Amino acid sequence: MKRAAAIRHVAFEDLGLLEALLAARGFTITYLEAATDDLAPARDAALTVVLGGPISINDRADYPFLDGEIALVAERLVAGLPTWGFCLGAQAMAAALGARIHAGPAREIGWSALSLTAAGRRELAELEGVPVLHWHGETFDLPEGARLLASTDITPNQAFAFEGHALALQFHPEVTARGLEHWFVGHTGEIAATPDIDVAGLRVATARHAAACARAGTALFTRWLDERGL
Repeated sequence: MKRAAAIRHVAFEDLGLLEALLAARGFTITYLEAATDDLAPARDAALTVVLGGPISINDRADYPFLDGEIALVAERLVAGLPTWGFCLGAQAMAAALGARIHAGPAREIGWSALSLTAAGRRELAELEGVPVLHWHGETFDLPEGARLLASTDITPNQAFAFEGHALALQFHPEVTARGLEHWFVGHTGEIAATPDIDVAGLRVATARHAAACARAGTALFTRWLDERGL
């Protein structure tokens, strides 16, 4: 069976809808806890997914495991191995390619649609016009050699592709409405610190948008895997 490794930073930011999708395609899925596990199984997995989390890629003094994580991602990118990154995972991919990670102009939390580039309309076609979940305060510069796929008004660099094997998304197309209930608990401090954001409003927006985002995300990642024979 094909192996998929998911590098996880906090328990509730998991593969979401991708877990069932990958299992249905014959993948065995292994979660690797970034802070405590040996990440070696992610080095040569058929697919490695680097998930989100509330820390910063720039906090390596406090979280030295990030150095090894970024180095492993860099190995996969150089080797041409299929790799996805979401939010913190996308920032790890950008850092692995030598790009700067920095604070955005404002914290971006909530549901909104993307503005797709010409490349994005090809590579993220399923997401055009579909509100997706944003939950981040930092962003990345576009790495050299990467293709910019999407932007929002707050975050110009929302997604990039690198060569034919890597997809880095600052947003969260993997989430489910059920799974987000855990986020609302785990990120209570960040929600409270963000003006004009509260759990009630996030829950209403999630009820409005999560199902359509899940359909679009499932279609996107199914096509991506099909195109690469995975």
